[in-house]
Amino acid sequence: MSNPVPTTAEATADALAETTADAAPQAAPVPHRDTEEPAFPAAADRSQWRYRPRRDFWRSRLFRALVVITVLTTCALVILALVREQTGTQGFLVGLGLAVLPVPLLMAAFRWLDRVEPGPWKNLLFAFAWGAFAAALVAILANSFAVRWIATATADPDSADTLGATVVAPVVEESAKAVAILLLFLLRRRNFVGLVDGVVIAGFTATGFAFTENILYLGNAFGEDQEFGSAGLGSVTATTFFVRVVMSPFAHPLFTVLTGIGFGLAALAPRGRRLRKVLLPLTGLLLAMGLHAAWNGSATFGGPLAFFAVYGVLMVPVFALLTWLALWSRQRELRTVSGELPAYAAAGWLSPAEPSALSSMRARRLARSFAARAYGPSAARTVGEYESFATALAFLRDRARRGAAEPDFAAREQELLHHLWQRRQIASPALTHAARATGRAWSPPQYLDYDGYNPYRG
Repeated sequence: MSNPVPTTAEATADALAETTADAAPQAAPVPHRDTEEPAFPAAADRSQWRYRPRRDFWRSRLFRALVVITVLTTCALVILALVREQTGTQGFLVGLGLAVLPVPLLMAAFRWLDRVEPGPWKNLLFAFAWGAFAAALVAILANSFAVRWIATATADPDSADTLGATVVAPVVEESAKAVAILLLFLLRRRNFVGLVDGVVIAGFTATGFAFTENILYLGNAFGEDQEFGSAGLGSVTATTFFVRVVMSPFAHPLFTVLTGIGFGLAALAPRGRRLRKVLLPLTGLLLAMGLHAAWNGSATFGGPLAFFAVYGVLMVPVFALLTWLALWSRQRELRTVSGELPAYAAAGWLSPAEPSALSSMRARRLARSFAARAYGPSAARTVGEYESFATALAFLRDRARRGAAEPDFAAREQELLHHLWQRRQIASPALTHAARATGRAWSPPQYLDYDGYNPYRG
């Protein structure tokens, strides 16, 4: 069968298309993907990217940071103005000077618990600021409103004050403080991985709350002393300082730590256990409210004898139990490090002695000091970073083994191994020396060189 003869119109169209194709530049061919994971050529460094991913301004980190700072600053100005209005300027300054005394001690104590894998300071400062300003503002406004409403409804101001102190205040204050823990649990999940994180974040939040509350109580006590001319050890200010700062500086942290333990246990729960992740924090919050109510009720109903009885029978044992739990949790973290990192040592990423050194706080400290003496402060920082990344790697692998692996586990693992590999020339010898110096690893004779490194030489 012969080909059909093209018409005049078709021939004209074909000729026009050929002419246009000859005149226009040829388009680059689309690369063909032969595999599911295409092999791209080496990409330029991120700082040299010409095309960058864009996001809306309100989704940027800068915008979110500005919102948080603005909210907390506004709350700080309002709550401090309210406290100064109630205490007067002199009372406010005296209360501020006395209330700040236990803050460094409490912060150092909770930070000491978090030495295995320290959380970012920005999270802890947010928790402190939330407790000191936002939670305190919510508490003072909600408590005042509730007491006035109860007094109006019952026509009994004394009963309203009692209910406010024993029922309303524990519920409102512990809920307001728990918001900070909830926000960090939801928005900073990578830094909230266990029991110790919950305890430390709750401790910083409650320390901030107690700081602002102590300004109010101490300022009012000073104003009362000024009015009646009291001074010395028998003054209301001295008594308030002894009860709130000397005897019970851990009172508010003790309550809120129960909520933090609930969130910490929820962080350890395997993925998919959503009911457990909800019930555990709620249980911790209810326990915190109950202990807070018992503490306030002892001073409201029973007088000094009941207060000291609750202090000795309830508060001291609970404080001792929670202290033991926090220390046990920290030792558990070290056992996680010693149990997970040998797999990477067997694969060649770490030296054989490093898991033993990384699972000992004394060996870690010795490694940093050795690097500082040998190579200077920058080397000590490098060893500290190496220890932090190695600990994060151990926890990452532990979560995967427990069925709570992150969706990007492989990428996170590669990223951490990359950070370790960059620092291993300085950190690995220091940690090996520390493991042998602390008796956690076998130490060869002093006259031998091993792997080109001998800590006994020189």
